[in-house]
Amino acid sequence: MKFSDTTHFPRFVRVLLFSTLFSISMNAQSFYDIPLTGIDGKAINLSSYKGKKILIVNVASECGYTPQYERLQDLYETFYEKLVVIGCPSNDFGGQEPGTPAEIVTFCKKNYGVGFPLTEKLGITQNTHPLYQWLTQKSKNQVSDNEVKWNFTKFLVDENGKLYKSFPSSVDPLDEQIISWLTK
Repeated sequence: MKFSDTTHFPRFVRVLLFSTLFSISMNAQSFYDIPLTGIDGKAINLSSYKGKKILIVNVASECGYTPQYERLQDLYETFYEKLVVIGCPSNDFGGQEPGTPAEIVTFCKKNYGVGFPLTEKLGITQNTHPLYQWLTQKSKNQVSDNEVKWNFTKFLVDENGKLYKSFPSSVDPLDEQIISWLTK
C-alpha cells in the first residue's frame, strides 16, 4: 500500500488529516506571498528579498519620529548586503502622512536622502493591509500578536521570511538590539 492511498485509513482519520492540512494551509501565509505595491505603483516582490533580513517600518512625514528616516537610511546603507528596509507610509496615526506619493518621495529624498523602498500608503488600523495583518496577527505570522500604536513601529523579519521581533516607535533604528540582530 502506498502512503498516498488513504482509502485504507478509517474515515475519521482521513477527515482529520484533510482538515488539519487544510487548516494549516489556510492560516499559514508565507511572508513572501504578500502582495505589495511600491509608492511608484509598481509591484514589490517580497520573494526577491529571500536570504536578506528585512526591517519594515510604518512612516509619516509630519511625525515627531520623522527624523528616524535619516537613521533608517544609515542602517540601510551600512547593511545593504544583508538588509532591506521597507518604509510603509500610513496616514492612520494622527493624519501625519497626508501627502501624495510624489510629495512623500520628494520629502524623503530631499530631507533624508531616502533610497530604500517605500510602499504605497497602507492601512494599518483601518482597512488593514495584508502585510500588517501578517505582522500583527499570530494566526498569520505563527510567532506573536503585535500592536502598532504609532508611526515608526519597526518589525524585523529574518532571512527566511519569519517574523523575529517588533519594536515601538521610541526604539531608534540604530539601537543595539537591532544592530546585534543584523550582525548575527
